[in-house]
Amino acid sequence: MKISNYVLLIALFLTSNVLLAQDEEQKSKFKLITTGGIGFGIVNNDDQPDYNLNSNSAEILLNYNFNESYGIATGIGFYELTGTGFDSIGNFYHQRNFLKIPLLLTMNYGFTDKIKFTGNIGGYAQVVAKDEYRYLNNTIEDRYEGWNFGLQIGFALLFELTDKFEVGVNYSGQSDFTKLESNSNSGISDEQRMKNLNTFGLILVINL
Repeated sequence: MKISNYVLLIALFLTSNVLLAQDEEQKSKFKLITTGGIGFGIVNNDDQPDYNLNSNSAEILLNYNFNESYGIATGIGFYELTGTGFDSIGNFYHQRNFLKIPLLLTMNYGFTDKIKFTGNIGGYAQVVAKDEYRYLNNTIEDRYEGWNFGLQIGFALLFELTDKFEVGVNYSGQSDFTKLESNSNSGISDEQRMKNLNTFGLILVINL
């Protein structure tokens, strides 16, 4: 009788371990993170006056979780920057589009079963997709071209809708640490970078 009880206990123990292992295997380590927001930043020039630009942005990232607390993410982002300023030629309206590729360390902390804090920090490379300066009598395109690099940090507060979906509010801040050079035939000889670009918006997380 005792032997059969021991066998039964061992069988229950093994079965529970197998079921737990299957549950863990079914939990994917990947999730899709999408953000969108608006913000503002400063165009820092070497020889011309600095000016402010407004931003509209969107990012989509694929995140891999090492464990419940840490992961790594990369993807692609799109930024549209617009605003007015002036330089040695005159007053202008500036529109610039960036495509950005970030590489981020991500962090997660659960306050409750439904509410979670998430953050990220890392670097990015970005390329100018469009650059247009509109003056009163003429328009200069592609004044600044090419790639530059920077550092970004982000925070979000997430609410779990289902096991698959989380939504929340998001903040992201970034600054370039390398500069873009102006083209020699653009009417301006200068170098510039974006600094203190702050973005506020929404975030959607899809657990894959």
